[in-house]
Amino acid sequence: MIAAVLLVVLLGALAYFAAPVLVWTVGVAAWLAALQFVFHCPVPVAAWAVFAVVAAALNIVPLRRAVFTGPVFGVFKKITPAMSQTEQEAINAGTVWWDRDLFSGKPDYNRLLSFPDPKLTPEEQAFIDGPTEQLCGMIDDWKITHELKDLPPEVWQFIKDHGFLGMIVKKKYGGLEFSNYAHAKVVTKIATRGGTAAVTVMVPNSLGPGELLQHYGTEAQKDYYLPRLAKGVEVPCFALTSPYAGSDAGAIPDYGVVCRGSYTHPRTGERFENVLGVRVSWEKRWITLAPVATILGLAFKMYDPERLLGDKEDIGITCALVPTEHEGVEIGRRHFPGGSAFMNGPTWGKDVFIPLDWIIGGREYAGQGWRMLVECLSVGRCISLPAMSVACGKLTTYTTGAFARIRDQFGLPIGKFEGVDEAMARIGGFTYQMEASQDLALTALDNGEKPSVLSAILKYHNTERMRKTLNDAMDVHGGKTVVLGPRNYLARGYQAVPIGITVEGANILTRSMIIYGQGAIRCHPFVLREMKSAMANDGAEFDKAITGHINFVISNFVRSLWLGLTCARFAKSPKGGATAAYYKRVTRLSSAFALLSDMAMFSLGGSLKFREKLSARLGDMLSGLYIATASLKRFEREGAPKEDIAVMSWAVENALYDVQVAMDGFLANLPSRGLAWVLRRVIFPWGLTLKPASDRIGTKVARAMMEPGATRDRLTHGMYVPKSETDPVGVLEHALHAILATEPVEQKLRKLARDGKFKTITARERLAEALQTGLINQEEFDAVTRARKLKRDVIMVDDFDKKLDQHDEQLLQRLIF
Repeated sequence: MIAAVLLVVLLGALAYFAAPVLVWTVGVAAWLAALQFVFHCPVPVAAWAVFAVVAAALNIVPLRRAVFTGPVFGVFKKITPAMSQTEQEAINAGTVWWDRDLFSGKPDYNRLLSFPDPKLTPEEQAFIDGPTEQLCGMIDDWKITHELKDLPPEVWQFIKDHGFLGMIVKKKYGGLEFSNYAHAKVVTKIATRGGTAAVTVMVPNSLGPGELLQHYGTEAQKDYYLPRLAKGVEVPCFALTSPYAGSDAGAIPDYGVVCRGSYTHPRTGERFENVLGVRVSWEKRWITLAPVATILGLAFKMYDPERLLGDKEDIGITCALVPTEHEGVEIGRRHFPGGSAFMNGPTWGKDVFIPLDWIIGGREYAGQGWRMLVECLSVGRCISLPAMSVACGKLTTYTTGAFARIRDQFGLPIGKFEGVDEAMARIGGFTYQMEASQDLALTALDNGEKPSVLSAILKYHNTERMRKTLNDAMDVHGGKTVVLGPRNYLARGYQAVPIGITVEGANILTRSMIIYGQGAIRCHPFVLREMKSAMANDGAEFDKAITGHINFVISNFVRSLWLGLTCARFAKSPKGGATAAYYKRVTRLSSAFALLSDMAMFSLGGSLKFREKLSARLGDMLSGLYIATASLKRFEREGAPKEDIAVMSWAVENALYDVQVAMDGFLANLPSRGLAWVLRRVIFPWGLTLKPASDRIGTKVARAMMEPGATRDRLTHGMYVPKSETDPVGVLEHALHAILATEPVEQKLRKLARDGKFKTITARERLAEALQTGLINQEEFDAVTRARKLKRDVIMVDDFDKKLDQHDEQLLQRLIF
């Protein structure tokens, strides 16, 4: 009995710690020896012989390859699905980082906590405090979206003059050369004031000519275009999406044929005859800045039927820079996306001849366009839309928290009703998650990584959280934000939500195909090695990879069972106190995720990539683990403030609960029902034990949003807060402080009314009566009068003439009661 227990413990320990094959061999041999010589249980010679044969087969590499991994290799090569060039380039693009740890089943938290904290340089901070603050002060979003349908000329010029379009351009070309962190914070601040200006600044600094030129451009292209882009002399756009190929960018019908031709340079007027170039035809849609662009980045499929460049006819996707004044280039018309006023529209051209030196990177980079785009997208998707989403979270946290404290119904601030505080907790918690997730990814970018999987996670989950926070904020504000007008600070953002959901990879596609589709191959410690060895027909490398992979699966099976049985109580945590249990839960779920991932690939093989619902749930697991660990990292980075324990707990508990929901859904729908039954009992031996954050925690988050304090300040740090009481956002802070300061007087007045002390009817008359009868003093009267005025300013919505052309600019002077 003791020997059997020792065997179970031994095997469990070897599996839990993923011991190498040799250690397994020594361990089992030691147990057999102990069985015979310590416990005096004779071990038959046959048993030793079987052990020796198995040990030899596992430890002697040529023998192992001959009897085991070699045959497996043959089968693996047959069943591994063919990978298109587009898929290969997408998988090869970018790098893996913390996401690899989450895939490992054993995240290294010391590594997580040792990542450097993202910081602004003095120059970057001065830019945010100076020109960015000034720009925000110039933005009148209602005038831009309703009247001008464009940025005012002075705003356009300010953006150009102060280098906003060249934040990513290196200083030697006249750009600002900001860090990715600074770039994101500039976009976030502008976006809290106006989406049109934010998009206008964001796009030239994201996926576009500037980014592509810096990485791939010829020296001549860099020297000419980058200084002009940095100073706003050039306004760039990049045309990839066509009416027939949105998310499937590899299927663009736009094409160019290599040939000889003639053209007149649109800027110098010089005529070129019989030069080698490409005759391009394209039709693009949804291209931001296209209507006003001076330089068009253009993606098209390039063909060389006459083989003028070499032996290859199908060159592949190619990117070129075309001045928009070039003959045949059509721009100028606009789309009207979601009621937003940023410049966006179509571009097209038919048989437009361009020389080869207009290809980004020159002739050598012909056909390299898809790789270029995917590599740059892994950077841009970490910054632009996630920053806009963070801005939405900050704005909704700030405005909804203040509004819910200022606005009352049934004698109470509406934020103190549990139904409202539930929605507010989501706003605060999602805002914490969004910024934490982006800041961690920005740390990777600024340390030279290009985390393609994390960028997909950020794009999907931050924009989805943007949608949810805006929905909740609109619900809490009620009629205040239903009515359009200059006093409505949420509706234009609410209308624009589908834009962020759709662009840079539609969210449905990103969740169901991209996050796990890239992650399973790039982040898994063995899968990519196995696939590469199969493509290279390298049996020796496959032997190493598959042996390690099997050990990995066994380890995660045992770890998942043990961590599930013990609820991870004995797992290690790098911190004590409020976060200790959360690190342990992440370890447990990471191990379970690694096991489920391998079992999905094992049971479904190549068909997994077509099982998009299962792939989406696996992606949800990885995403939830990332969001939870990013939130823990943020908490520690900010000094583990006690005031933030509630919002941190909400963020982490709900992220981990989402992982459990995804696992439950995955197991409920895995086609192999027997395997699903076993996995459920291994991973969830006590059932689904994780719960979302409690009502008590949610109420703490909501209360923190409604009161001036450190948590509210951290959640809204970096947003633009107007100082003026006449501004619909600026008035909120003044009104909040005034309401809080006068609450004791208002309570006194309500008690006097209940006791029948007043002869007058209206609140204003009763306030005057209280002053006249000495029930309150002049200072209290003045404070309450001001607080009530500010409260009215917050609550009031715009009204218009019958044609809805002009709002009433004297609305706040219209007093009845």
